[in-house]
Amino acid sequence: MSEYRDAAGKRLVDYPRPSVAVDTAVLTVAVEDELSVLQVRDAVDGDWRLPGTFVHEGERLADAVLRSLQAKAGVTGLAPEQLQVFDDPERDSRGWVMSVGHLDVVPFSSLASGLGGSRVRLVPVAAATGMVHGHDDIVAVAVTRLRASYEAAPDPCGLVAEPFTMTELRRMHEAVAGRALLPDSFRRAMVPMLVAAEGKRAEGPGKPAGVWRQISGPHPR
Repeated sequence: MSEYRDAAGKRLVDYPRPSVAVDTAVLTVAVEDELSVLQVRDAVDGDWRLPGTFVHEGERLADAVLRSLQAKAGVTGLAPEQLQVFDDPERDSRGWVMSVGHLDVVPFSSLASGLGGSRVRLVPVAAATGMVHGHDDIVAVAVTRLRASYEAAPDPCGLVAEPFTMTELRRMHEAVAGRALLPDSFRRAMVPMLVAAEGKRAEGPGKPAGVWRQISGPHPR
Protein backbone atom coordinates (compact mmCIF):
# COMPACT_ATOMS: atom_id res chain seq x y z
CA MET A 1 0.00 0.00 0.00
CA SER A 2 1.49 3.31 -1.11
CA GLU A 3 2.06 6.11 1.39
CA TYR A 4 -0.53 8.89 1.27
CA ARG A 5 0.51 12.19 -0.32
CA ASP A 6 -1.68 15.19 -1.00
CA ALA A 7 -1.90 17.28 -4.18
CA ALA A 8 1.31 19.09 -3.21
CA GLY A 9 3.11 15.78 -2.78
CA LYS A 10 3.33 16.13 1.00
CA ARG A 11 2.76 13.43 3.59
CA LEU A 12 0.71 14.04 6.74
CA VAL A 13 3.89 14.11 8.83
CA ASP A 14 5.27 16.92 6.66
CA TYR A 15 2.80 19.39 8.17
CA PRO A 16 3.30 20.94 11.61
CA ARG A 17 0.74 19.66 14.07
CA PRO A 18 -0.48 21.05 17.40
CA SER A 19 -0.45 19.10 20.60
CA VAL A 20 -3.94 18.15 21.77
CA ALA A 21 -5.06 18.54 25.37
CA VAL A 22 -8.29 18.05 27.28
CA ASP A 23 -9.37 20.36 30.10
CA THR A 24 -12.53 19.95 32.15
CA ALA A 25 -14.71 22.48 33.93
CA VAL A 26 -16.50 20.60 36.71
CA LEU A 27 -19.21 22.90 38.07
CA THR A 28 -21.31 22.55 41.20
CA VAL A 29 -23.23 24.62 43.70
CA ALA A 30 -21.24 24.41 46.92
CA VAL A 31 -22.60 24.62 50.44
CA GLU A 32 -22.04 28.39 50.40
CA ASP A 33 -24.68 28.58 47.65
CA GLU A 34 -22.25 29.84 45.02
CA LEU A 35 -21.67 28.34 41.60
CA SER A 36 -18.16 26.93 41.86
CA VAL A 37 -15.58 25.20 39.69
CA LEU A 38 -13.14 22.43 40.58
CA GLN A 39 -9.47 23.44 40.49
CA VAL A 40 -6.30 21.44 40.99
CA ARG A 41 -2.85 22.67 42.07
CA ASP A 42 -0.23 21.90 39.44
CA ALA A 43 2.45 19.58 40.78
CA VAL A 44 5.27 21.47 39.02
CA ASP A 45 4.30 25.14 38.90
CA GLY A 46 2.10 25.22 42.01
CA ASP A 47 -0.69 27.30 40.44
CA TRP A 48 -4.40 26.51 40.44
CA ARG A 49 -5.98 25.42 37.15
CA LEU A 50 -8.59 23.10 35.64
CA PRO A 51 -7.85 19.38 35.66
CA GLY A 52 -6.45 18.47 32.26
CA THR A 53 -3.84 16.51 30.37
CA PHE A 54 -2.30 15.98 26.97
CA VAL A 55 -3.94 13.24 24.94
CA HIS A 56 -1.72 10.19 24.64
CA GLU A 57 -1.06 8.44 21.34
CA GLY A 58 -3.98 6.17 20.46
CA GLU A 59 -6.12 7.50 23.33
CA ARG A 60 -9.72 8.64 22.98
CA LEU A 61 -10.61 12.12 24.23
CA ALA A 62 -13.15 10.76 26.71
CA ASP A 63 -10.57 8.39 28.19
CA ALA A 64 -8.04 11.21 28.54
CA VAL A 65 -10.63 13.31 30.40
CA LEU A 66 -11.43 10.55 32.88
CA ARG A 67 -7.72 9.82 33.34
CA SER A 68 -6.97 13.45 34.12
CA LEU A 69 -9.85 13.78 36.58
CA GLN A 70 -8.72 10.72 38.49
CA ALA A 71 -5.00 11.48 38.41
CA LYS A 72 -5.17 15.23 39.03
CA ALA A 73 -8.31 15.58 41.18
CA GLY A 74 -8.94 12.09 42.56
CA VAL A 75 -12.43 12.20 41.07
CA THR A 76 -14.14 9.22 39.46
CA GLY A 77 -17.64 8.42 38.30
CA LEU A 78 -18.20 11.60 36.29
CA ALA A 79 -19.44 11.79 32.70
CA PRO A 80 -18.13 15.01 31.14
CA GLU A 81 -19.40 16.13 27.76
CA GLN A 82 -17.45 17.93 25.07
CA LEU A 83 -17.91 21.66 25.35
CA GLN A 84 -15.86 23.34 22.63
CA VAL A 85 -12.49 23.23 20.94
CA PHE A 86 -10.25 26.08 22.05
CA ASP A 87 -7.81 26.59 19.20
CA ASP A 88 -6.26 30.04 19.56
CA PRO A 89 -2.58 29.40 18.64
CA GLU A 90 -1.54 31.84 21.39
CA ARG A 91 -3.68 30.34 24.15
CA ASP A 92 -0.93 28.22 25.70
CA SER A 93 2.49 29.62 26.63
CA ARG A 94 4.06 26.17 26.22
CA GLY A 95 3.48 26.08 22.48
CA TRP A 96 0.81 25.30 19.90
CA VAL A 97 -1.77 23.40 21.92
CA MET A 98 -5.42 22.86 21.02
CA SER A 99 -7.64 22.04 23.98
CA VAL A 100 -10.89 20.14 23.74
CA GLY A 101 -12.80 21.66 26.64
CA HIS A 102 -15.25 19.47 28.54
CA LEU A 103 -18.01 20.22 31.02
CA ASP A 104 -19.64 18.30 33.83
CA VAL A 105 -22.18 19.64 36.32
CA VAL A 106 -22.65 17.59 39.45
CA PRO A 107 -24.21 17.85 42.92
CA PHE A 108 -21.82 18.99 45.62
CA SER A 109 -22.12 15.60 47.32
CA SER A 110 -20.36 14.00 44.33
CA LEU A 111 -17.21 16.02 45.02
CA ALA A 112 -17.24 16.71 48.76
CA SER A 113 -15.29 13.60 49.78
CA GLY A 114 -12.28 14.56 47.64
CA LEU A 115 -11.84 18.14 48.82
CA GLY A 116 -9.91 17.58 52.01
CA GLY A 117 -6.40 17.71 50.56
CA SER A 118 -4.13 20.59 49.57
CA ARG A 119 -4.21 20.01 45.82
CA VAL A 120 -7.95 20.10 45.04
CA ARG A 121 -10.44 22.84 45.79
CA LEU A 122 -13.71 24.43 44.76
CA VAL A 123 -13.64 28.12 43.88
CA PRO A 124 -16.58 30.40 43.04
CA VAL A 125 -16.57 30.91 39.27
CA ALA A 126 -16.34 34.68 39.77
CA ALA A 127 -13.00 34.17 41.53
CA ALA A 128 -11.61 31.53 39.14
CA THR A 129 -9.59 33.98 37.06
CA GLY A 130 -5.99 34.37 36.02
CA MET A 131 -5.54 30.68 35.20
CA VAL A 132 -2.91 29.54 32.73
CA HIS A 133 -3.41 28.02 29.28
CA GLY A 134 -6.67 29.85 28.57
CA HIS A 135 -8.57 28.04 31.31
CA ASP A 136 -10.52 31.22 32.13
CA ASP A 137 -12.09 31.03 28.67
CA ILE A 138 -13.11 27.41 29.22
CA VAL A 139 -14.84 28.30 32.49
CA ALA A 140 -16.62 31.26 30.87
CA VAL A 141 -18.03 29.11 28.06
CA ALA A 142 -19.00 26.37 30.53
CA VAL A 143 -20.88 28.80 32.77
CA THR A 144 -22.71 30.31 29.80
CA ARG A 145 -23.78 26.83 28.67
CA LEU A 146 -24.96 25.91 32.17
CA ARG A 147 -26.94 29.12 32.65
CA ALA A 148 -28.70 28.66 29.32
CA SER A 149 -29.80 25.16 30.32
CA TYR A 150 -31.25 26.42 33.62
CA GLU A 151 -33.24 29.12 31.86
CA ALA A 152 -35.15 26.35 30.08
CA ALA A 153 -35.70 23.76 32.84
CA PRO A 154 -36.06 23.56 36.65
CA ASP A 155 -32.98 21.44 37.39
CA PRO A 156 -31.57 19.68 34.30
CA CYS A 157 -28.36 18.67 36.09
CA GLY A 158 -29.90 17.46 39.36
CA LEU A 159 -28.15 19.98 41.61
CA VAL A 160 -30.90 19.95 44.25
CA ALA A 161 -32.29 16.73 45.69
CA GLU A 162 -35.95 15.92 45.04
CA PRO A 163 -38.42 16.60 46.41
CA PHE A 164 -37.48 20.25 46.91
CA THR A 165 -39.29 23.34 48.09
CA MET A 166 -39.74 26.27 45.75
CA THR A 167 -37.32 28.25 47.90
CA GLU A 168 -34.64 25.56 47.61
CA LEU A 169 -35.07 25.49 43.85
CA ARG A 170 -34.95 29.28 43.57
CA ARG A 171 -31.80 29.54 45.67
CA MET A 172 -30.10 27.01 43.43
CA HIS A 173 -31.18 28.99 40.34
CA GLU A 174 -29.84 32.16 41.93
CA ALA A 175 -26.50 30.44 42.50
CA VAL A 176 -26.35 29.33 38.88
CA ALA A 177 -27.46 32.72 37.55
CA GLY A 178 -25.24 34.68 39.92
CA ARG A 179 -28.04 37.10 40.81
CA ALA A 180 -31.21 37.37 42.86
CA LEU A 181 -34.53 36.30 41.32
CA LEU A 182 -37.99 37.60 42.12
CA PRO A 183 -39.80 34.84 44.07
CA ASP A 184 -43.24 35.34 42.50
CA SER A 185 -41.93 35.53 38.94
CA PHE A 186 -39.73 32.51 39.51
CA ARG A 187 -42.62 30.47 40.88
CA ARG A 188 -44.83 31.30 37.90
CA ALA A 189 -42.10 30.23 35.50
CA MET A 190 -41.35 26.95 37.30
CA VAL A 191 -44.78 25.60 38.26
CA PRO A 192 -45.73 24.43 34.73
CA MET A 193 -42.63 22.21 34.71
CA LEU A 194 -43.17 20.76 38.20
CA VAL A 195 -45.56 18.39 39.92
CA ALA A 196 -46.52 18.63 43.58
CA ALA A 197 -45.06 15.86 45.74
CA GLU A 198 -46.42 14.42 48.96
CA GLY A 199 -45.55 16.08 52.23
CA LYS A 200 -44.38 19.49 53.38
CA ARG A 201 -41.14 20.88 54.78
CA ALA A 202 -40.58 23.51 57.45
CA GLU A 203 -38.37 26.38 56.25
CA GLY A 204 -38.68 28.77 59.18
CA PRO A 205 -41.24 30.15 61.59
CA GLY A 206 -44.03 30.23 58.98
CA LYS A 207 -46.20 27.46 57.59
CA PRO A 208 -44.42 24.38 56.21
CA ALA A 209 -43.79 24.68 52.47
CA GLY A 210 -45.00 22.30 49.81
CA VAL A 211 -42.46 20.16 47.98
CA TRP A 212 -42.10 19.51 44.26
CA ARG A 213 -40.60 17.22 41.67
CA GLN A 214 -39.72 17.85 38.06
CA ILE A 215 -42.16 16.54 35.47
CA SER A 216 -39.15 15.33 33.49
CA GLY A 217 -36.14 14.41 35.60
CA PRO A 218 -32.52 15.46 35.30
CA HIS A 219 -30.57 14.46 32.19
CA PRO A 220 -29.35 10.86 32.59
CA ARG A 221 -25.68 10.58 33.55
